[in-house]
Amino acid sequence: MSQMSNLHAPTIPSGPTTRPVANGHAANLSLAELQRRKDNVEAELKALGSVLDSHDVDMNTSLLTRDGFPRADIDVAQIRTTRSRIIHLRNDYKELMALIEKRLHEHFANLKDDEEPPVTSDVGQLTLGDSVPETLDQPFAKVNSVIENSPAATAGLQPGDVIRNFGYVNYANHDNLKRVAECVQGNEGQNILVKALRGSGSARPQELRLTLTPRRDWGGRGLLGCHILPL
Repeated sequence: MSQMSNLHAPTIPSGPTTRPVANGHAANLSLAELQRRKDNVEAELKALGSVLDSHDVDMNTSLLTRDGFPRADIDVAQIRTTRSRIIHLRNDYKELMALIEKRLHEHFANLKDDEEPPVTSDVGQLTLGDSVPETLDQPFAKVNSVIENSPAATAGLQPGDVIRNFGYVNYANHDNLKRVAECVQGNEGQNILVKALRGSGSARPQELRLTLTPRRDWGGRGLLGCHILPL
């Protein structure tokens, strides 16, 4: 009984208390402060993921034996605490990213827009300027190939597309595309915003906003079905 009662006892540090949007506090933060909080959440999620990796488990691995008892070969309490913290941080991260996106739109809505009206791309996605001007990060990767009927193809990615943003990953933090792999693994079954440039060598390239959903059940290898190369 004592073992069962301690299953939920925290055996690892819970990490910094980010609480990015709790009680509306983040609404009063500057964009730079929001970005720092985002970086802190990403760093903690990465560290917590390493804890699960050290036990050779993931978010879905069973922690019970066939008889319904806690497994003796792993630290069940630590894993449950880690999973709980990851779920909490993922929810915070989604809300934080939504707030950052809103703050960016509000900021640039106050700037004078001297650009031409937006156009719609051939994959049915609106260009980046569909409502207000947005910052355009430096491209860091290029789509080399896309498999038919894959999540990448469904999202509208095409060979030759140049990627500016892949979720929270950009030119400054992609780490030779390692962060892209982390973003994909950490968001299986969830929507990722991809900002891409199509026809970069043409006189008027298209700026695209595509929604990519990594998944395993599409009939091919990997979660995306595309090959991306660093620039």
